[in-house]
Amino acid sequence: MIDELARRAGVGCDRESHGALVGKTFAPEPLLLAKPVTFMNLSGQAVRGLADFHKVELADILIVADDVNLPLGRLRARPGGSAGGHNGFKSVAQHLGTDGFARLRVGVGRGDDRRDLADHVLAKFDADERPVIDEAIVRAADAVELFAVEGIAEVMNRFNAGPKESPEESGERKDSQS
Repeated sequence: MIDELARRAGVGCDRESHGALVGKTFAPEPLLLAKPVTFMNLSGQAVRGLADFHKVELADILIVADDVNLPLGRLRARPGGSAGGHNGFKSVAQHLGTDGFARLRVGVGRGDDRRDLADHVLAKFDADERPVIDEAIVRAADAVELFAVEGIAEVMNRFNAGPKESPEESGERKDSQS
């Protein structure tokens, strides 16, 4: 998803800083794009280091991560909350000292029940899953751009429904903050 944002902006995410590969965009709003190069459970180090160095306010941080508890391709944005068992979110919360940062989860599903969950998360997507995840990447990049301009509430309103359903069809309230 970061690569998609960088492609759209015509920038690279190839400079290493504070444990992440970073790039900057400036339109429609300035964005610091960061891909931690640490293990997932240490990614909070990069987030904290970059936030401190670039003086990024907590309200301007959006963490995007995969989520095995969401169906493949489903997006879910929240203004804060628990890590929900996600080690990356745990690390970010630990290093920021709060779980009050915005997050966007991208569903990758649980995979085959006979396969180890860690293997599923680290594996390449199957050929039949690729179009779904490619669309989710584009939608997640759209959500990040919207976050930069309008904030997390508008991202929730527009993206918490499934790719082909409205918020009302998904059972989510348009103004939900939880």
